[in-house]
Amino acid sequence: MALLGNLIKKGVELNQKLLSNQINPVEKQEDQLRELVSTARKTAFGKYYDFKSLLKSEDLVSEFKKRVPIHEYEDIHSRWWEQQQVYPDITWPGKPKFFALSSGTTGKSSKRIPITEEFLDSMRKVGTSLIQSLPNFDFPEELFESEILMLSSSANLSENDRGHLEGEISGINVSNFPGWYDLFYRPGKEIAKIDNWDERVEAIAREAPNWNIGAIAGIPSWVLLMIEKVIDYHKLDTIHDIWPNLTTYASGGVAFETYRADFEKLTRKPLVIIDTYLASEGFFSYTSRPDTMAMELALDHGYFYEFIPFDNTGVDETGKLLNNPVSVPIQEVELDREYVLVVSSCAGAWRYAIGDTIKFTSLKPHEIVLTGRTKFFLNVVGSQLSEEKLDQAVIDVSKEVGISVNEYSVAAIKDDSGKYIHQWVIVTDNSVDEERVAEELDKTLKAANKNYAEARNKALSGVEVKTINKSEYLNFLEKDKKIGGQIKTPKVMKEEKMNELLAVLEN
Repeated sequence: MALLGNLIKKGVELNQKLLSNQINPVEKQEDQLRELVSTARKTAFGKYYDFKSLLKSEDLVSEFKKRVPIHEYEDIHSRWWEQQQVYPDITWPGKPKFFALSSGTTGKSSKRIPITEEFLDSMRKVGTSLIQSLPNFDFPEELFESEILMLSSSANLSENDRGHLEGEISGINVSNFPGWYDLFYRPGKEIAKIDNWDERVEAIAREAPNWNIGAIAGIPSWVLLMIEKVIDYHKLDTIHDIWPNLTTYASGGVAFETYRADFEKLTRKPLVIIDTYLASEGFFSYTSRPDTMAMELALDHGYFYEFIPFDNTGVDETGKLLNNPVSVPIQEVELDREYVLVVSSCAGAWRYAIGDTIKFTSLKPHEIVLTGRTKFFLNVVGSQLSEEKLDQAVIDVSKEVGISVNEYSVAAIKDDSGKYIHQWVIVTDNSVDEERVAEELDKTLKAANKNYAEARNKALSGVEVKTINKSEYLNFLEKDKKIGGQIKTPKVMKEEKMNELLAVLEN
């Protein structure tokens, strides 16, 4: 048993015990809002909404909600963040040195999200909280003296003509790691700065024997490709043949379950899977205990949260926010009810709806799971399918027909007769009976969702499935500049993009 690993583990356990007495979540959140409003009171945003008098309110949360409107990207960018790229003290003191480029899975062009020093510090604090939760998992001492491989976007940031640096959030984080991170962070900043995805993974594979990797972090699709590359490069049977101390994988960005079977094929022993919710707008939650993929919400790390019910009190039938949606604070959320996440942060985001939907699975502690994106709510013909429901259908059908599916895309499109169908594209290297998969998807969704079953009796005339292998799908993503790092692939497509993908299949 390694002495150093034992000492580090005991130190983490002691720190966890010292932090175990926490104030209640409501007080945490009110304190976060007060600190945010106080810090920003002299900014242009703070003066416009009179944060100075807001701080004197008897009910800060209620008054804040009355004064400040809900923002989506288009309105907060055009009115505030565009100016923040040029002038200081717009929505947060000073002028941000970094802007995160985030197209996510939506939009034709990248969004620019301001990244402040306080914001980077908040993300590190959430990471520290995650580390402090590790004793809950009873990891072996060897993990605490091994290294962590973080598969980020390129850390080679570009300089904008307005004077700031920009790139994806994971690349910005890596480029701002303090020097002492070099003791345990892999692949290191030099490799992380390689722009080309294939070249970066090649460099990781080449250096793999020199590292003692105990944990890996990154989006599942790209981590899977990286592990496959390392195994192929060194002619291994499993990844544990080169990294025997690999114990845990920190997933994030997308639901993990559609990848679980393929990860198990590449490992000799089970990995502990920790889920994380790290977006351009913040590091919001992480798995803090074993036997769950739910994530504990970071309540005292620089974020104030509100939750808009994902029903007719908050959104219309397409998932778009109402003009004056209901929003509730942390003390009013309910279990197993879907909400649109709204956040105010130390990056100068104010009542910002980032487009994700979540669901609480526990209230003590407050734990959530991601259920999808508001813009990827498939409801063109009233089917009301969230990503969570689509994912589960794919998992169930994959098991039923004996295939492995990591990625898929689906869209409501019109067929040759002008009727709507759900067109699926399934990414798999297995031989597939497309008609059977279509039948099973249709049957599974009918049984699980009454709105889908109703739509199938009316406006939705059918279901079709096409398959594409992983190599062909990667070529499609590369053409669309959606390969590697933190970039997520779309599960629900617009009709135009689906037709583009179908054209690739035909060719």
